[in-house]
Amino acid sequence: MANNLNTVTVVGNVTRDPEIRYTAGGQAKCTVGVAVNRSWMNRQTNEWEERTSFFNVVVWGEMAENVSHSIPKGARVVVTGRLEHRTWETEQNEKRSVVEIVAEEVAPSLRFATVEITRTERRGPEGGGAPSGPAPAQAPAPAAAPAAAPAAGNSYDEYGEEPF
Repeated sequence: MANNLNTVTVVGNVTRDPEIRYTAGGQAKCTVGVAVNRSWMNRQTNEWEERTSFFNVVVWGEMAENVSHSIPKGARVVVTGRLEHRTWETEQNEKRSVVEIVAEEVAPSLRFATVEITRTERRGPEGGGAPSGPAPAQAPAPAAAPAAAPAAGNSYDEYGEEPF
């Protein structure tokens, strides 16, 4: 699959509280910074050295809202997504560009912490609300009704999940 050729996973600390905004069409977009540290032993000096890389992460849809309510500054997270290059021009006609991670999944790291999971109501066919990325330039489709809990005796299989 060609889509798998552009996948990245980073584990690091959130550098600022997530910032959520909404597009004119009502699509949630959350941005968050993640710092990834890399440490190694310098064999010439026998001392530990460290470098930090900073990444901007963009999260869309229902997951954007979940991240903005759940992940504070300083939290250690695991982010999986795709790299996306964006360019724009400032009001002073200066060209700018950035490479961002557009998140497919964001989760707290459990290496040094515990979390409590609170399920949200599913809004989309995959349970992730709106698709990742900006909405296509077309008329919006009517919103899907939230998935109801299965009636007694019904299988969870028809909802694509198992209870936990």
